[in-house]
Amino acid sequence: MPLGVFSRTRSRVTSYATAAAASGAVAGLLLTGLAVPAEAATTYKAPLRTAVKSLPVATESNTGYDRDRYFGDWKDANGDCQNTRAEVLYTERKAAVSYTTAKRCTVKSGKWVTSWDNRTHTSASAVQIDHTVPVHEAWGSGAKKWSQARRVAFYNDLGDSRTLNAQTSKLNSSKGARGPEQWLPPKNRCTYVSQWVAVKIRWGLSVDKTEKAALTKLANACPNTTLSVTKA
Repeated sequence: MPLGVFSRTRSRVTSYATAAAASGAVAGLLLTGLAVPAEAATTYKAPLRTAVKSLPVATESNTGYDRDRYFGDWKDANGDCQNTRAEVLYTERKAAVSYTTAKRCTVKSGKWVTSWDNRTHTSASAVQIDHTVPVHEAWGSGAKKWSQARRVAFYNDLGDSRTLNAQTSKLNSSKGARGPEQWLPPKNRCTYVSQWVAVKIRWGLSVDKTEKAALTKLANACPNTTLSVTKA
């Protein structure tokens, strides 16, 4: 479900899917200076269980991990003063948002329904922006070998709504860097599993044996919905 480019005038695309169809090259339009080349974009489509089977297996190695050094922080890629966190909050809003200042850079309040627990939040400070596949997990599953630009692009990925989501702060802290083999949300677990698999495919990340076994078991208990993923 790709996301379009936001503008300062609020002529925003509220559907992630619309922008990708219009561009035909999400990676090229994603974040200026952060995106992978447009010509690298390809689309993967398969049922969930088939997608799980397709994930390459490799031993996870997290040696040398340094989040700040190798992934950085939220970026304001389009120069509208709103960083990635603010963009996700704006996109996932269920009601009009307010900002902390007249410049409208930082979101203060609105309405968000977090998918892990179906809770409604009205304060932006009550939610965190979660990387569906944690940064630590990404590092050990392939990102260690990426260029710095690609790692920063992953950290700030607005090109697929499954990569980043607003979630209840307490649950996000509980999840930490764990994968589905160690942690699952209390609600909408099948959605979470499909999102995890989609992000792994989008970014070409591997899974270890324990993770693959858990994903296989979980996917077999979930509807075999079709995943459509634009690879980064």
